[in-house]
Amino acid sequence: MEKEIVSEEVIVDLADFFKVFGDATRLKILFYLVEESEVSVSTIADRLGMSQSAISQQLKVLRQSRLVKFRKDGKNSYYRLCDDHINKILTLGKEHYKELM
Repeated sequence: MEKEIVSEEVIVDLADFFKVFGDATRLKILFYLVEESEVSVSTIADRLGMSQSAISQQLKVLRQSRLVKFRKDGKNSYYRLCDDHINKILTLGKEHYKELM
C-alpha cells in the first residue's frame, strides 16, 4: 500500500492551525467553551479575570481560525466551539500531557 504524501500547502495550513493553540489565553477560552458549550464574552472575561477587550481580541483569532462560532443577541455575542473536532484535539492534548507527567 502506497503512503500518502502530505502536500506543502497542507503542512503550512496545519502549522498555522496549531500555532493558534500556542497561546495560553486562547487555550483557556477553548477549554472553558468545552465545559460551558456557549457563553458570552463578558462571562468568559469574568471567568478568566481579564478585560472584555483582551478576550475579544483572542476570540477574533479563534474565529478567524474557524475554531469558534458566534451569534449575536442584541449587543451581546455568544461563542461556542466550531465543532467536536476541536474538543477532541483539546482532549488528546490533555491526555498526552498527563501521560508525560
